[in-house]
Amino acid sequence: MALTAVKGFNDILPDESGRWQYIEETARQVFELNGFGEIRVPIMEKTELFCRSIGDATDIVEKEMYTFTDKGENSVTLRPEGTAGVMRAFIEHKLYAQDPIAKLYYMGPMFRYERPQKGRYRQFHQIGAEITGVNDPLADAQVLNMLTTFFHEIGLTEPTLQINSLGCPECRPAYRATLRSFLEERMGQLCEDCKRRFATNPLRTLDCKVPGCISATAGAPSVLEHLCSGCDDHFSSVRRYLDLSSTTYSINSRMVRGLDYYTRTTFEMVTGLLGSQSAVAAGGRYDGLISQLGGPTIPGIGFAMGLERIALLLGTKDFASQPDLFIATMGEGERDIAFCLMDGLIKSGVRVEMDYEGKSLKSQMRRADKLKARYSVVIGGNELLSGSASFKRMSDGLLTETVLTVAGIKALVGI
Repeated sequence: MALTAVKGFNDILPDESGRWQYIEETARQVFELNGFGEIRVPIMEKTELFCRSIGDATDIVEKEMYTFTDKGENSVTLRPEGTAGVMRAFIEHKLYAQDPIAKLYYMGPMFRYERPQKGRYRQFHQIGAEITGVNDPLADAQVLNMLTTFFHEIGLTEPTLQINSLGCPECRPAYRATLRSFLEERMGQLCEDCKRRFATNPLRTLDCKVPGCISATAGAPSVLEHLCSGCDDHFSSVRRYLDLSSTTYSINSRMVRGLDYYTRTTFEMVTGLLGSQSAVAAGGRYDGLISQLGGPTIPGIGFAMGLERIALLLGTKDFASQPDLFIATMGEGERDIAFCLMDGLIKSGVRVEMDYEGKSLKSQMRRADKLKARYSVVIGGNELLSGSASFKRMSDGLLTETVLTVAGIKALVGI
């Protein structure tokens, strides 16, 4: 039987990894410009962390987590999301003692056992960012501006920003009660998942994609009509800051979060280009999470975005690494010279490829085309005698005579 990857766990091959590197490098540049620093946390945590942060009654904890008992009889879980682990590290290492205002970002694989589909797998990858220690809606606006700037920088205009407020522990219970009363009269139209959610998290019914549930909740009361004065003022200020910075957004009063720890501002970057999987980034405020995990009472806000979905949105654009120069040779003696020249150029920051197998000149030039090299050069006896050669710019065939030195070639290729 042939060995293959586990279902839902995908290989990222070299012709695709360039796209991923571009996304990750752009995120680092944008986030660090906003004062964020990278944090790297383990992919495995104690199961209790996710039960306490995400909530026992969520689909993630009940159905989707990769949880097992290790050899020490400890229950451990492959992380299904990033915020809980980052906040655990924030508390464990007492980063709040250095400064309660922390700006952190992370990237890496997450794991959920669910049905694999386009852009959504059992091992998936996220980039996320968190700010702790700030209640002010200005922080919410900075996070939202940073997120929209990231998508602009990678060249995507299709994902659009949607925002909402989920209220707080003071005003949300009354809204939940109102929503339950509304849903009670429509229980027969709800799917089995939403019937179960009715008791534990009725807000999730608003996010259900089943047609019957969408129809049943069409006239549901809006959470925005049940905000307390503090939450209403906070949401108004967030919108004002977004308007001041000319950030385009829309209000989606049906937007909810699948995780229990979110409060007040919630948001998504959505697109119509990926079918039903419309959200490519999502997040919100989680003012009670840090204290819930045993830390001090410090607010926070953050988001995560899916690399697989962003890579799909970038389409067929080629991000593969291209050699600056391909060196072709006419004979064995020239290969020794070409090898030394290639070694010196690589050490000087020029990407160089050459023939490894002594193939014909025609075969070597076909490989230069296949690799999409920017320049090519043929080194033969005459070139060795003169110490220079004609370098071909592959895009238009322009020939330029240049000395066969590292400095001369670097100047030609612009490095």
